[in-house]
Amino acid sequence: MTILKVRHVTTYRYGRPVAFGEHRMMFRPRDSYDQRLLGSSLRIMPKPSGLRWVHDAFGNAVALARFDAMADELTFESRIEVDHFPDPIGFESEDFAKTYPFSYAEDELPDLAPFMARQHPDPEGELARWARRFLGPGQETATGRLLMTLTTAVGESFAYNRRTETGTQGPLTTLRLGRGTCRDFALFMIEAVRSLGLAARFVSGYLYVPTHDGTSHLGGGSTHAWCQVYIPGAGWVEFDPTNGIIGNRDLIRVAVARTPAQAVPLSGTFRGTPTDERGMTVDVQVTSEDGPGD
Repeated sequence: MTILKVRHVTTYRYGRPVAFGEHRMMFRPRDSYDQRLLGSSLRIMPKPSGLRWVHDAFGNAVALARFDAMADELTFESRIEVDHFPDPIGFESEDFAKTYPFSYAEDELPDLAPFMARQHPDPEGELARWARRFLGPGQETATGRLLMTLTTAVGESFAYNRRTETGTQGPLTTLRLGRGTCRDFALFMIEAVRSLGLAARFVSGYLYVPTHDGTSHLGGGSTHAWCQVYIPGAGWVEFDPTNGIIGNRDLIRVAVARTPAQAVPLSGTFRGTPTDERGMTVDVQVTSEDGPGD
Protein backbone atom coordinates (compact mmCIF):
# COMPACT_ATOMS: atom_id res chain seq x y z
CA MET A 1 0.00 0.00 0.00
CA THR A 2 1.28 3.47 -0.91
CA ILE A 3 -0.16 6.92 -0.28
CA LEU A 4 0.09 9.08 -3.40
CA LYS A 5 -0.54 12.82 -3.32
CA VAL A 6 -1.22 14.97 -6.38
CA ARG A 7 -1.09 18.75 -6.71
CA HIS A 8 -2.37 19.87 -10.12
CA VAL A 9 -2.34 23.58 -11.00
CA THR A 10 -3.53 25.00 -14.32
CA THR A 11 -3.39 28.74 -15.00
CA TYR A 12 -4.80 30.61 -18.00
CA ARG A 13 -3.51 34.15 -18.65
CA TYR A 14 -5.05 36.93 -20.73
CA GLY A 15 -3.94 40.36 -21.90
CA ARG A 16 -6.97 42.04 -20.31
CA PRO A 17 -9.84 41.03 -18.02
CA VAL A 18 -12.18 38.65 -19.84
CA ALA A 19 -15.42 36.87 -18.97
CA PHE A 20 -15.52 33.10 -18.57
CA GLY A 21 -17.97 30.49 -19.73
CA GLU A 22 -18.60 27.21 -17.96
CA HIS A 23 -15.52 25.10 -17.22
CA ARG A 24 -15.55 21.31 -16.91
CA MET A 25 -13.06 19.51 -14.64
CA MET A 26 -12.15 15.85 -14.31
CA PHE A 27 -9.72 15.85 -11.37
CA ARG A 28 -11.36 13.52 -8.83
CA PRO A 29 -10.01 9.92 -8.96
CA ARG A 30 -12.29 6.92 -9.30
CA ASP A 31 -12.66 4.92 -6.09
CA SER A 32 -11.96 1.22 -6.58
CA TYR A 33 -10.44 -1.82 -4.91
CA ASP A 34 -6.98 -0.77 -6.10
CA GLN A 35 -7.16 2.93 -5.20
CA ARG A 36 -9.13 4.65 -2.47
CA LEU A 37 -9.65 8.41 -2.34
CA LEU A 38 -8.57 9.71 1.07
CA GLY A 39 -9.06 13.42 0.49
CA SER A 40 -9.49 16.08 -2.16
CA SER A 41 -9.75 19.84 -2.47
CA LEU A 42 -10.40 22.22 -5.34
CA ARG A 43 -9.45 25.90 -5.33
CA ILE A 44 -10.47 28.15 -8.22
CA MET A 45 -9.52 31.82 -8.64
CA PRO A 46 -11.47 33.95 -9.31
CA LYS A 47 -14.01 32.15 -7.18
CA PRO A 48 -16.81 30.69 -9.31
CA SER A 49 -20.38 31.86 -8.82
CA GLY A 50 -21.51 28.25 -8.92
CA LEU A 51 -19.87 24.84 -8.62
CA ARG A 52 -21.66 21.52 -8.97
CA TRP A 53 -20.68 17.87 -9.36
CA VAL A 54 -22.18 15.29 -11.69
CA HIS A 55 -21.42 11.76 -12.88
CA ASP A 56 -21.03 11.37 -16.64
CA ALA A 57 -22.15 8.39 -18.74
CA PHE A 58 -19.10 6.38 -17.62
CA GLY A 59 -19.48 7.12 -13.91
CA ASN A 60 -16.63 9.65 -13.81
CA ALA A 61 -16.89 12.54 -11.33
CA VAL A 62 -17.14 15.85 -13.20
CA ALA A 63 -17.08 19.32 -11.64
CA LEU A 64 -18.81 22.20 -13.48
CA ALA A 65 -17.91 25.79 -12.60
CA ARG A 66 -19.66 29.00 -13.65
CA PHE A 67 -18.31 32.54 -13.29
CA ASP A 68 -19.66 36.05 -12.87
CA ALA A 69 -16.36 37.86 -12.34
CA MET A 70 -14.00 38.98 -15.08
CA ALA A 71 -10.23 38.55 -14.68
CA ASP A 72 -6.96 38.44 -16.61
CA GLU A 73 -5.98 35.16 -14.95
CA LEU A 74 -7.91 31.97 -14.18
CA THR A 75 -6.37 29.34 -11.91
CA PHE A 76 -7.48 25.83 -10.95
CA GLU A 77 -5.66 24.05 -8.13
CA SER A 78 -6.63 20.48 -7.33
CA ARG A 79 -5.14 18.45 -4.50
CA ILE A 80 -5.89 14.77 -4.01
CA GLU A 81 -4.63 11.96 -1.83
CA VAL A 82 -5.17 8.31 -2.67
CA ASP A 83 -4.46 4.98 -1.01
CA HIS A 84 -2.87 3.06 -3.89
CA PHE A 85 -2.67 -0.74 -4.10
CA PRO A 86 -0.51 -1.82 -7.07
CA ASP A 87 -1.72 -4.88 -8.96
CA PRO A 88 0.79 -7.60 -9.80
CA ILE A 89 1.98 -7.58 -13.41
CA GLY A 90 0.37 -10.92 -14.19
CA PHE A 91 -3.40 -11.35 -14.43
CA GLU A 92 -5.77 -14.28 -14.38
CA SER A 93 -8.31 -14.80 -17.16
CA GLU A 94 -10.98 -17.30 -18.06
CA ASP A 95 -9.54 -20.42 -19.69
CA PHE A 96 -11.19 -19.66 -23.04
CA ALA A 97 -9.58 -16.19 -23.08
CA LYS A 98 -6.03 -17.31 -22.35
CA THR A 99 -5.30 -17.56 -26.06
CA TYR A 100 -6.25 -15.26 -28.93
CA PRO A 101 -8.56 -15.29 -30.81
CA PHE A 102 -11.51 -15.72 -28.45
CA SER A 103 -15.08 -14.41 -28.30
CA TYR A 104 -16.69 -12.45 -25.49
CA ALA A 105 -19.71 -13.98 -23.74
CA GLU A 106 -23.06 -13.10 -25.30
CA ASP A 107 -24.34 -11.42 -22.13
CA GLU A 108 -21.31 -9.05 -22.08
CA LEU A 109 -21.29 -8.15 -25.77
CA PRO A 110 -24.00 -5.42 -25.62
CA ASP A 111 -21.99 -3.59 -22.95
CA LEU A 112 -18.61 -4.12 -24.60
CA ALA A 113 -19.70 -3.36 -28.16
CA PRO A 114 -19.16 0.45 -27.94
CA PHE A 115 -15.59 -0.19 -26.78
CA MET A 116 -14.94 -2.65 -29.60
CA ALA A 117 -16.09 -0.33 -32.40
CA ARG A 118 -13.32 1.40 -34.34
CA GLN A 119 -13.52 5.20 -34.03
CA HIS A 120 -10.98 6.17 -36.70
CA PRO A 121 -10.91 5.15 -40.38
CA ASP A 122 -8.23 2.76 -41.56
CA PRO A 123 -9.12 2.43 -45.26
CA GLU A 124 -5.91 0.64 -46.27
CA GLY A 125 -5.75 -1.50 -43.14
CA GLU A 126 -2.41 0.01 -42.06
CA LEU A 127 -3.13 -0.06 -38.34
CA ALA A 128 -4.66 -3.54 -38.50
CA ARG A 129 -1.55 -4.84 -40.30
CA TRP A 130 0.67 -3.27 -37.65
CA ALA A 131 -1.27 -5.00 -34.88
CA ARG A 132 -1.34 -8.37 -36.62
CA ARG A 133 2.46 -8.41 -36.88
CA PHE A 134 2.43 -9.67 -33.30
CA LEU A 135 0.22 -12.70 -33.94
CA GLY A 136 1.72 -16.12 -34.43
CA PRO A 137 1.24 -17.14 -38.10
CA GLY A 138 -1.55 -19.70 -38.38
CA GLN A 139 -1.64 -20.44 -34.67
CA GLU A 140 -3.14 -19.28 -31.43
CA THR A 141 -1.31 -16.56 -29.48
CA ALA A 142 -1.24 -16.20 -25.70
CA THR A 143 -3.55 -13.24 -24.96
CA GLY A 144 -1.42 -11.84 -22.16
CA ARG A 145 1.77 -12.07 -24.19
CA LEU A 146 0.06 -10.43 -27.18
CA LEU A 147 -1.13 -7.42 -25.16
CA MET A 148 2.16 -7.04 -23.34
CA THR A 149 4.03 -7.15 -26.65
CA LEU A 150 1.72 -4.53 -28.16
CA THR A 151 2.27 -2.30 -25.13
CA THR A 152 6.05 -2.42 -25.31
CA ALA A 153 6.08 -2.21 -29.11
CA VAL A 154 4.34 1.17 -29.08
CA GLY A 155 6.96 2.64 -26.76
CA GLU A 156 9.80 1.11 -28.75
CA SER A 157 8.43 1.98 -32.21
CA PHE A 158 7.52 5.63 -31.65
CA ALA A 159 9.28 8.63 -30.15
CA TYR A 160 7.60 10.39 -27.23
CA ASN A 161 7.25 14.15 -27.50
CA ARG A 162 5.18 16.74 -25.68
CA ARG A 163 2.81 18.78 -27.83
CA THR A 164 1.36 22.12 -26.78
CA GLU A 165 -1.64 21.89 -29.12
CA THR A 166 -4.84 20.57 -27.60
CA GLY A 167 -6.47 17.38 -28.79
CA THR A 168 -5.25 13.93 -29.75
CA GLN A 169 -3.82 13.04 -33.15
CA GLY A 170 -5.35 10.16 -35.10
CA PRO A 171 -3.71 6.73 -34.92
CA LEU A 172 -2.70 6.76 -38.58
CA THR A 173 -0.96 10.09 -38.03
CA THR A 174 0.96 8.55 -35.12
CA LEU A 175 1.87 5.56 -37.27
CA ARG A 176 3.13 7.71 -40.15
CA LEU A 177 4.93 10.34 -38.06
CA GLY A 178 6.48 7.82 -35.70
CA ARG A 179 5.98 10.08 -32.70
CA GLY A 180 3.32 11.33 -30.31
CA THR A 181 2.22 12.15 -26.78
CA CYS A 182 0.88 9.77 -24.14
CA ARG A 183 -2.68 10.53 -25.32
CA ASP A 184 -1.66 9.72 -28.90
CA PHE A 185 -0.05 6.45 -27.84
CA ALA A 186 -3.07 5.46 -25.74
CA LEU A 187 -5.43 6.08 -28.64
CA PHE A 188 -3.11 4.25 -31.04
CA MET A 189 -3.09 1.14 -28.85
CA ILE A 190 -6.84 1.32 -28.29
CA GLU A 191 -7.52 1.33 -32.04
CA ALA A 192 -4.90 -1.40 -32.62
CA VAL A 193 -6.55 -3.62 -29.99
CA ARG A 194 -10.01 -2.88 -31.41
CA SER A 195 -8.76 -3.92 -34.85
CA LEU A 196 -8.17 -7.34 -33.28
CA GLY A 197 -11.78 -7.49 -32.06
CA LEU A 198 -11.08 -6.71 -28.40
CA ALA A 199 -12.72 -4.09 -26.18
CA ALA A 200 -10.54 -1.17 -25.10
CA ARG A 201 -11.12 2.20 -23.47
CA PHE A 202 -9.22 5.42 -22.80
CA VAL A 203 -7.95 6.35 -19.32
CA SER A 204 -6.94 9.79 -18.09
CA GLY A 205 -5.14 10.34 -14.81
CA TYR A 206 -1.76 10.91 -13.23
CA LEU A 207 1.63 9.19 -13.29
CA TYR A 208 3.87 8.79 -10.29
CA VAL A 209 7.54 8.93 -11.28
CA PRO A 210 9.66 7.09 -8.68
CA THR A 211 12.98 8.66 -7.81
CA HIS A 212 14.53 5.85 -5.80
CA ASP A 213 14.36 2.71 -7.95
CA GLY A 214 15.96 3.79 -11.22
CA THR A 215 12.61 3.88 -13.03
CA SER A 216 12.44 6.52 -15.73
CA HIS A 217 8.83 7.20 -16.71
CA LEU A 218 7.77 9.47 -19.56
CA GLY A 219 4.83 11.83 -19.10
CA GLY A 220 5.48 13.12 -15.60
CA GLY A 221 4.80 16.73 -14.68
CA SER A 222 1.43 16.80 -16.42
CA THR A 223 -1.69 14.71 -16.70
CA HIS A 224 -1.17 11.25 -18.17
CA ALA A 225 -3.12 8.87 -20.40
CA TRP A 226 -3.13 5.13 -21.05
CA CYS A 227 -5.70 2.45 -21.92
CA GLN A 228 -7.57 -0.51 -20.52
CA VAL A 229 -8.41 -3.74 -22.32
CA TYR A 230 -11.26 -6.00 -21.22
CA ILE A 231 -10.14 -9.58 -20.62
CA PRO A 232 -12.76 -12.11 -19.42
CA GLY A 233 -11.93 -13.20 -15.90
CA ALA A 234 -9.48 -10.34 -15.36
CA GLY A 235 -11.77 -7.42 -16.21
CA TRP A 236 -10.42 -4.06 -17.37
CA VAL A 237 -6.62 -4.34 -17.27
CA GLU A 238 -4.35 -1.27 -17.46
CA PHE A 239 -1.79 -0.93 -20.26
CA ASP A 240 0.42 2.17 -20.49
CA PRO A 241 2.14 2.06 -23.90
CA THR A 242 4.16 5.20 -23.18
CA ASN A 243 6.06 3.51 -20.36
CA GLY A 244 5.42 -0.18 -20.95
CA ILE A 245 3.49 -0.47 -17.68
CA ILE A 246 1.15 -3.45 -17.28
CA GLY A 247 -1.28 -3.11 -14.38
CA ASN A 248 -1.85 -0.02 -12.28
CA ARG A 249 1.67 0.44 -10.88
CA ASP A 250 2.40 4.19 -10.58
CA LEU A 251 -0.90 5.05 -12.33
CA ILE A 252 -3.70 7.05 -10.67
CA ARG A 253 -6.95 6.51 -12.57
CA VAL A 254 -9.21 9.58 -12.78
CA ALA A 255 -11.52 9.01 -15.76
CA VAL A 256 -12.33 6.26 -18.25
CA ALA A 257 -14.10 6.85 -21.56
CA ARG A 258 -14.71 5.47 -25.03
CA THR A 259 -12.76 8.29 -26.71
CA PRO A 260 -10.08 10.78 -25.55
CA ALA A 261 -12.43 13.73 -26.12
CA GLN A 262 -14.70 12.37 -23.36
CA ALA A 263 -11.91 12.43 -20.75
CA VAL A 264 -10.33 15.87 -21.08
CA PRO A 265 -9.04 16.90 -17.62
CA LEU A 266 -10.03 20.57 -17.98
CA SER A 267 -11.99 22.44 -20.64
CA GLY A 268 -13.93 25.69 -20.88
CA THR A 269 -14.42 28.95 -22.75
CA PHE A 270 -13.81 32.66 -22.37
CA ARG A 271 -15.47 35.63 -24.03
CA GLY A 272 -12.93 37.74 -25.85
CA THR A 273 -10.69 37.68 -28.92
CA PRO A 274 -7.88 35.23 -29.79
CA THR A 275 -5.34 38.00 -29.21
CA ASP A 276 -6.44 38.21 -25.57
CA GLU A 277 -4.86 34.83 -24.81
CA ARG A 278 -1.43 34.92 -23.19
CA GLY A 279 -0.93 31.21 -22.75
CA MET A 280 -1.52 28.43 -20.26
CA THR A 281 0.73 26.68 -17.75
CA VAL A 282 0.18 23.26 -16.20
CA ASP A 283 2.10 21.93 -13.23
CA VAL A 284 1.48 18.46 -11.82
CA GLN A 285 3.40 17.11 -8.84
CA VAL A 286 2.87 13.52 -7.68
CA THR A 287 4.57 12.47 -4.46
CA SER A 288 4.62 9.23 -2.51
CA GLU A 289 4.26 8.40 1.14
CA ASP A 290 4.53 4.72 2.04
CA GLY A 291 1.51 3.61 4.01
CA PRO A 292 1.47 1.03 6.79
CA GLY A 293 0.98 -2.56 5.76
CA ASP A 294 -2.40 -4.21 6.26
